[in-house]
Amino acid sequence: MPYPPAVLFDLDGTLTDPAEGITKSVQFALQRQGILVSDRRTLHPFIGPPLFESFQKYFSMDDAQAAQAVKDYRVYFSEKGIFENEVYPGIPALLKALHQSGAFTAIATLKPTVFARRIAAHFGLLPYLNRVAGSELSDRHTTKGEIIRGALDGLPEPVRERAVMVGDRENDIHGAKENGLRAVGVLFGYGTEKELAAAGADGLAKDTAALSALLRSMP
Repeated sequence: MPYPPAVLFDLDGTLTDPAEGITKSVQFALQRQGILVSDRRTLHPFIGPPLFESFQKYFSMDDAQAAQAVKDYRVYFSEKGIFENEVYPGIPALLKALHQSGAFTAIATLKPTVFARRIAAHFGLLPYLNRVAGSELSDRHTTKGEIIRGALDGLPEPVRERAVMVGDRENDIHGAKENGLRAVGVLFGYGTEKELAAAGADGLAKDTAALSALLRSMP
């Protein structure tokens, strides 16, 4: 079976495992506000959702504190955390196969586009991507639905209608559904099977081999 004509991927927790870089960046930002976190594993919930909202949700910050925390986070992330990261096994081969099949491939991430593009280039993924869609380096709080809409911009309607979004968190699934897309949840990232199923994922993949087979089953 052929692949769908367009496949969009979340970045963190879907194409790459960014745990070290993200948690160290969050740890750095929290320290700037006098909050010490020794166990970085407790910061894994920051992987995927919007940073601003996560600082408010998990550390009860007001708007000003959360905005400052995001700025401090990027101080560490832009210099060190961005490449404290690794590609999941099988991802380069999957992207290459999709690209060679003629499918439109894109990253759709809440991470700023400038960072997402640097990561994709660093790990050799950029040649297999038609587009990298992310947020802006500004205080505007973009939703996943808006990012996905931007990633699809300009595609013919028949391609849009058959596009698939792949991600590891509920916001990936919700964003896909807002745009009328089918959505696949990956279980090797940071969302749980319960979270992804409850969000309405059309399928779940335990690894990249299963993801490839699932995509071929929904052309």
